[in-house]
Amino acid sequence: MLEPDPTLLHETFMRVALEEAEAAMAEEEVPVGAVIVHEGSIIARAHNQREQLRDPTAHAEMIALTQAAAARANWRLDDCLLYVTLEPCPMCAGAIVQARLPVVVYGAADPKAGAVRTLYRLLDDPRLNHQCLVVSDILAGPCAEILSRFFRHQRSLGKK
Repeated sequence: MLEPDPTLLHETFMRVALEEAEAAMAEEEVPVGAVIVHEGSIIARAHNQREQLRDPTAHAEMIALTQAAAARANWRLDDCLLYVTLEPCPMCAGAIVQARLPVVVYGAADPKAGAVRTLYRLLDDPRLNHQCLVVSDILAGPCAEILSRFFRHQRSLGKK
Protein backbone atom coordinates (compact mmCIF):
# COMPACT_ATOMS: atom_id res chain seq x y z
CA MET A 1 0.00 0.00 0.00
CA LEU A 2 1.30 3.45 -0.86
CA GLU A 3 1.74 6.01 1.89
CA PRO A 4 -0.11 9.28 1.26
CA ASP A 5 2.04 12.17 0.05
CA PRO A 6 2.51 14.40 3.13
CA THR A 7 2.65 17.53 0.97
CA LEU A 8 -0.74 16.74 -0.55
CA LEU A 9 -2.16 16.05 2.90
CA HIS A 10 -0.74 19.34 4.20
CA GLU A 11 -2.20 21.18 1.20
CA THR A 12 -5.63 19.66 1.84
CA PHE A 13 -5.76 20.98 5.40
CA MET A 14 -4.16 24.31 4.42
CA ARG A 15 -6.99 24.83 1.92
CA VAL A 16 -9.44 24.56 4.83
CA ALA A 17 -7.36 27.12 6.73
CA LEU A 18 -7.57 29.35 3.64
CA GLU A 19 -11.37 29.01 3.75
CA GLU A 20 -11.18 30.36 7.29
CA ALA A 21 -8.95 33.22 6.09
CA GLU A 22 -11.58 34.06 3.47
CA ALA A 23 -14.22 34.10 6.23
CA ALA A 24 -12.04 36.53 8.19
CA MET A 25 -11.72 38.79 5.17
CA ALA A 26 -15.50 38.77 4.68
CA GLU A 27 -15.75 40.04 8.29
CA GLU A 28 -13.11 42.74 7.60
CA GLU A 29 -10.60 40.94 9.81
CA VAL A 30 -6.97 40.33 8.85
CA PRO A 31 -7.38 37.15 6.78
CA VAL A 32 -5.63 34.46 8.76
CA GLY A 33 -7.12 31.00 9.20
CA ALA A 34 -6.15 28.04 11.36
CA VAL A 35 -7.13 24.39 11.54
CA ILE A 36 -6.21 21.76 14.11
CA VAL A 37 -6.22 18.11 13.09
CA HIS A 38 -6.35 15.01 15.30
CA GLU A 39 -6.01 11.54 13.78
CA GLY A 40 -6.76 12.90 10.31
CA SER A 41 -9.91 14.79 11.30
CA ILE A 42 -10.41 18.50 11.85
CA ILE A 43 -11.28 19.19 15.49
CA ALA A 44 -10.93 22.98 15.38
CA ARG A 45 -11.11 25.69 12.75
CA ALA A 46 -10.94 29.42 13.32
CA HIS A 47 -10.02 32.76 11.85
CA ASN A 48 -8.91 36.10 13.22
CA GLN A 49 -11.63 37.87 15.20
CA ARG A 50 -9.76 40.72 16.91
CA GLU A 51 -12.01 43.45 15.52
CA GLN A 52 -15.25 41.56 16.03
CA LEU A 53 -14.45 40.49 19.61
CA ARG A 54 -12.39 43.60 20.43
CA ASP A 55 -9.80 41.23 21.81
CA PRO A 56 -6.07 41.52 21.01
CA THR A 57 -5.63 37.80 21.66
CA ALA A 58 -8.33 36.69 19.19
CA HIS A 59 -5.86 35.40 16.62
CA ALA A 60 -6.91 32.39 14.54
CA GLU A 61 -4.38 30.14 16.29
CA MET A 62 -5.48 31.14 19.79
CA ILE A 63 -9.15 30.51 19.03
CA ALA A 64 -8.35 27.18 17.37
CA LEU A 65 -6.20 26.09 20.33
CA THR A 66 -9.09 26.81 22.71
CA GLN A 67 -11.52 24.88 20.50
CA ALA A 68 -9.14 21.92 20.18
CA ALA A 69 -8.48 21.78 23.93
CA ALA A 70 -12.24 21.69 24.51
CA ALA A 71 -12.70 19.00 21.85
CA ARG A 72 -9.94 16.86 23.37
CA ALA A 73 -10.92 17.75 26.97
CA ASN A 74 -7.22 18.36 27.55
CA TRP A 75 -4.95 21.38 27.24
CA ARG A 76 -2.17 19.10 26.02
CA LEU A 77 -2.53 18.81 22.25
CA ASP A 78 0.48 16.55 21.88
CA ASP A 79 -1.26 14.37 19.30
CA CYS A 80 -2.53 17.15 17.02
CA LEU A 81 -1.28 19.19 14.07
CA LEU A 82 -1.84 22.91 13.55
CA TYR A 83 -2.26 24.40 10.08
CA VAL A 84 -2.19 28.18 9.82
CA THR A 85 -2.06 30.44 6.78
CA LEU A 86 0.44 32.91 8.28
CA GLU A 87 3.56 32.25 10.35
CA PRO A 88 2.56 32.55 14.02
CA CYS A 89 3.45 35.65 16.03
CA PRO A 90 5.25 35.49 19.41
CA MET A 91 1.98 35.25 21.36
CA CYS A 92 0.65 32.39 19.26
CA ALA A 93 4.02 30.62 19.14
CA GLY A 94 4.15 30.75 22.93
CA ALA A 95 0.66 29.26 23.19
CA ILE A 96 1.64 26.53 20.70
CA VAL A 97 4.61 25.60 22.89
CA GLN A 98 2.39 25.58 25.98
CA ALA A 99 -0.15 23.34 24.22
CA ARG A 100 2.64 20.86 23.35
CA LEU A 101 1.68 20.69 19.67
CA PRO A 102 4.21 18.44 17.94
CA VAL A 103 3.74 19.76 14.38
CA VAL A 104 2.97 23.21 12.99
CA VAL A 105 2.39 23.76 9.29
CA TYR A 106 2.15 27.31 7.97
CA GLY A 107 1.76 29.00 4.62
CA ALA A 108 3.18 32.51 4.31
CA ALA A 109 6.13 33.88 6.24
CA ASP A 110 5.48 36.99 8.35
CA PRO A 111 8.35 39.48 7.99
CA LYS A 112 6.85 41.80 10.62
CA ALA A 113 5.93 39.39 13.42
CA GLY A 114 6.98 35.85 12.48
CA ALA A 115 8.13 33.96 15.55
CA VAL A 116 8.67 30.54 13.97
CA ARG A 117 11.40 31.19 11.39
CA THR A 118 11.43 34.82 10.24
CA LEU A 119 12.18 37.00 13.29
CA TYR A 120 12.39 34.39 16.06
CA ARG A 121 12.56 30.61 16.32
CA LEU A 122 10.36 29.98 19.32
CA LEU A 123 8.99 26.62 18.20
CA ASP A 124 12.36 24.88 18.06
CA ASP A 125 14.24 26.81 20.73
CA PRO A 126 16.00 24.15 22.85
CA ARG A 127 15.81 26.40 25.93
CA LEU A 128 12.05 25.90 26.07
CA ASN A 129 10.36 22.83 27.52
CA HIS A 130 8.85 21.78 24.19
CA GLN A 131 9.85 21.99 20.53
CA CYS A 132 7.74 21.53 17.39
CA LEU A 133 8.46 20.14 13.98
CA VAL A 134 7.78 23.00 11.55
CA VAL A 135 6.70 22.68 7.94
CA SER A 136 6.63 26.03 6.12
CA ASP A 137 5.62 27.38 2.73
CA ILE A 138 2.61 25.12 2.21
CA LEU A 139 0.44 27.01 -0.31
CA ALA A 140 2.53 30.07 0.54
CA GLY A 141 1.43 31.88 -2.62
CA PRO A 142 -2.32 31.79 -1.96
CA CYS A 143 -1.74 32.44 1.76
CA ALA A 144 0.30 35.58 0.99
CA GLU A 145 -2.03 36.69 -1.80
CA ILE A 146 -5.11 36.91 0.42
CA LEU A 147 -3.19 39.10 2.86
CA SER A 148 -1.96 41.34 0.04
CA ARG A 149 -5.49 41.65 -1.33
CA PHE A 150 -6.84 42.57 2.11
CA PHE A 151 -4.22 45.22 2.84
CA ARG A 152 -4.49 46.66 -0.67
CA HIS A 153 -8.22 47.09 -0.09
CA GLN A 154 -7.63 48.63 3.35
CA ARG A 155 -5.18 51.16 1.85
CA SER A 156 -7.72 52.03 -0.87
CA LEU A 157 -10.14 52.92 1.91
CA GLY A 158 -7.51 55.06 3.63
CA LYS A 159 -7.15 52.62 6.56
CA LYS A 160 -3.87 51.55 8.10
